[in-house]
Amino acid sequence: MKNRQNVLTAALTGLAPAIWGSTYLVTTELLPPDRPLLATTMRALPGGLVLLALGRTLPVGIWWWRALVLGVLNIGAFNFLLFVAAYRLPGGIAAMIMSAQPMFVVILAALLLSEKIRPVHALACALGTGGVVLLVFRGTASLDSVGVLAAVGGALCMASGITLTKRWGRPEGVGLLTFTGWQLAAGGLVLLPFWLLLEDLPDGLTGSNVIGFAYLITLGAVLSYIIWFRGIERLPAVAVSFLALGSPVVATLLGYLLKDQTLSALQIVGMAVILLAVVLGQPRPPRPKPGEKPPAPPRTTVSRLPGPTAPEPERSR
Repeated sequence: MKNRQNVLTAALTGLAPAIWGSTYLVTTELLPPDRPLLATTMRALPGGLVLLALGRTLPVGIWWWRALVLGVLNIGAFNFLLFVAAYRLPGGIAAMIMSAQPMFVVILAALLLSEKIRPVHALACALGTGGVVLLVFRGTASLDSVGVLAAVGGALCMASGITLTKRWGRPEGVGLLTFTGWQLAAGGLVLLPFWLLLEDLPDGLTGSNVIGFAYLITLGAVLSYIIWFRGIERLPAVAVSFLALGSPVVATLLGYLLKDQTLSALQIVGMAVILLAVVLGQPRPPRPKPGEKPPAPPRTTVSRLPGPTAPEPERSR
């Protein structure tokens, strides 16, 4: 029963990276061009403020700085570094470097959560990286040092955010919506000065821009992060980290379906390898110890219905 619940939880949690995989298409097709920080800030801050207003609960004590740290790692710094890497590293190299994120989680979970490093995790890390390479790599490309550092930093931010969210949990009495609102608001407020300093305001907003921003705020941030943080609560940190590999798969499929991009045989193989890595990274039911018998099913007793009973035979005198 527990294994079935884990499968269902993993499937639901995997919806968050799937939604994030559509962010690139929405950004390029619906949002103002060349405004990555605007897109990221608008994605996080409005939804975070709405959730704070609905929850009417602010952090208390140690949770002020914990919410800030989680908001920076999971949302603010991660998205900023991701956009820097995407702009400076062509050919999907940013996605290749980011695919090392599960490996970082495996190490951090062993250090901070006492989760054992298993050989299957090492195999899943190698398969995940190899699958992403087959999926997104397009020949040789020059490596920009700033872009590489940004991609590595983004992977570390995401890995640290997953691990610390699992370690600290959620404060007692605080709902998941409020907890998500803390992080979205913190991440958006951290991004706000970078946007104001590095980008200018667009001349105007079209109907497509409004639809794009509405999508990023509702599905791309509020709903997806609620699902994501719920999954971190219920699954091992390592298992959640592998689910994030679904994002480039969805991005590739959407490009093929909606933008007439080609889909090669190697890319299909890469998707299959990524799926295998995700499956290997999920928790499995514990094996019975040698010589240990599986627990017997509970015995059921059948009660007699009330009614006449047969007479007892006479005893011989």
